[in-house]
Amino acid sequence: MKRIYLLSTEHLEDGLWFRDEEDFKVAMNYIAIEAARHPEVVVLTFILMSNHVHFVLKGTMKDVKDFVDNFKRRYSIYYQKKYGIRKFLRHNGLDIKLIPYEDEAVEKAIAYVLMNCVGAGICVHASQYQWGTGATFFGQPEKGGRFLKSLSAREIKKLLHTDEETLPGEWIIGQDGYILPQNYVDCKGVETLFRTPQRLNYFLNSSSKARKRLEYADSNLPAFRDQTILATLPDLLRSLFHKDTFTQLLPEEQVECARQIRFRFSADATQIARVCGITYAKAAQLLDSI
Repeated sequence: MKRIYLLSTEHLEDGLWFRDEEDFKVAMNYIAIEAARHPEVVVLTFILMSNHVHFVLKGTMKDVKDFVDNFKRRYSIYYQKKYGIRKFLRHNGLDIKLIPYEDEAVEKAIAYVLMNCVGAGICVHASQYQWGTGATFFGQPEKGGRFLKSLSAREIKKLLHTDEETLPGEWIIGQDGYILPQNYVDCKGVETLFRTPQRLNYFLNSSSKARKRLEYADSNLPAFRDQTILATLPDLLRSLFHKDTFTQLLPEEQVECARQIRFRFSADATQIARVCGITYAKAAQLLDSI
C-alpha cells in the first residue's frame, strides 16, 4: 500500500555532501534520474542541504527507501571519482517517518522540508533556494532551458554525469544546468493539497524551521553558506599560515583558524566542524581555547 513518508539522512558532523555548486547540480539531476527509474514513487518535495537531504515521497516503504538509497549510492560514486573519498555515505543513516493523512500532517511535513534553508539562515523564503522544490509550487514556469531530446548523447552524459538514456525527452534542463523539478515532482498534487499560495505560506511560516529563524532574528549575524566558507578557506590558510589544508596546521594554528572563521563568517562550532572536516567536539574545543 502506498503511503507518504518523510525520509531524512543523518547530518554529517565532519563533512559536506556538497562542496560546490556543481555537486548540487549533479545531485539534482540524480534525483531526476531516480524519479524516472522509479515511476512507482511519487516525489512530493525534497531539499538538498550542505550536510543532509530530506524527501517527502509517496509509495511503499520498500520503494521509497530504495529510491533514496539508490540516489545516495549514485551520488557516492560521483563523489568518490571527484574527491577520492570512498564509501562516502556508507554509514550515513536514513530516518523514515510515516506521515498520516490526518491533522494536516502532510502539509506540515512538506513545509518542514521546504523551510530547512530558511531555518539555516541561507535565505528569507523557501522559494529563493534553488537546490530543491522551494520555487516549484504556485510559481511561473522557468523561462528558457532545453528539452532533453534536443541534446546529443554526449551532451546528456556531460550534463548529467551518466550514460542514462531512459529519461523523457520532454523533460527540460534549466539554464542552471539541471533538470527542473517540475518535470518529475507531483506539483499538481501538492498544489491541490495546499489549495492556495496563501495557505502554503501559512504552513511555511508556522513550521518549526520558521520558529528557529525567529529565535535568531535579533542576533543580526550574517549567515554564510558552507560552500562560501569552503571556497574561501584555502586562501585563508595560505595567507595566514602558508598551509594548504586544515590538517596541516599546528594545534595553535587550528585554534587561530577556528577563531578567524568564527570572526569572519559568524560561524558556530557545527559549521566550523563541517567546513574543516573535524568533529563537533574538536571544533568546540578549539573555540573554547580562544
